[in-house]
Amino acid sequence: MAKAFDLRKQTGFTPVAMLCFALLYMPIILLVVYSFNAGSAISDWQGFSFRWYEAAWQNEQVKEATVRSLIVAGAATLIATTAATLAALATTRGKPFKGQTAVFALINQPLMVPEIVTAVALLVVFALVKVQTGYTGLGYLILAHSAFCIPFAFMPIRARLQGMDLTLEQAAADLYATPWQAFRFVTLPLLWPGVLAGAMLAFVISLDDVVITEFVKTAGQDTLPTYMLGQLRRTVTPEINAISTALLAISVLLVVFFFLANRRKT
Repeated sequence: MAKAFDLRKQTGFTPVAMLCFALLYMPIILLVVYSFNAGSAISDWQGFSFRWYEAAWQNEQVKEATVRSLIVAGAATLIATTAATLAALATTRGKPFKGQTAVFALINQPLMVPEIVTAVALLVVFALVKVQTGYTGLGYLILAHSAFCIPFAFMPIRARLQGMDLTLEQAAADLYATPWQAFRFVTLPLLWPGVLAGAMLAFVISLDDVVITEFVKTAGQDTLPTYMLGQLRRTVTPEINAISTALLAISVLLVVFFFLANRRKT
């Protein structure tokens, strides 16, 4: 019988893999290292210090942008995860219907279309709404992030639903459970790891988004990523490295937390 093809045994696989990992992670490692630089130069090491973390902590603009980012990301995560859960249930637990493929394509459209196209489209729509209503609050950013994050939440939730055993839900129906009771006591507990994974993806994507935020936000609505982008256009200091390292730490902690939560529940 023919042996299975093993890419790892091919000549040069290990050096190429190591080079790829180095290109991916060395810039991030250097960013973290230079965030502890005592000097003012962004890439000239002058000793170890927490100076720039203290400067970022005492910067009122950074605090305001961070709070705004968390508000937008939290609200967008709640809306996107709820919509994604309902969409996943409708497309996996209901009977097949005409246009189901089109529904999948519509939900995943933000993943396939360049982000700047989505940003311009949202800008046009919200500009029309602003003219008609006069409202210029944070709601536009929340709605824009929610729309963009739905497919990221939808993928793990739908994958979890497709992998679940239907016999448990059928057994609940045989025991005279109402559809709501079957969902609450059987489907939702089994689906919860997928919901957590979807919420994690949506939160991280919203927290780190720059392009859509730049197009949709109005004056005084900078999130942390757009604040950092603005600083890079002016004077670059290791304070940006410190803020970037803090964002990286938050993302890593979220991934680790949800990984451990999913592993305990699966």
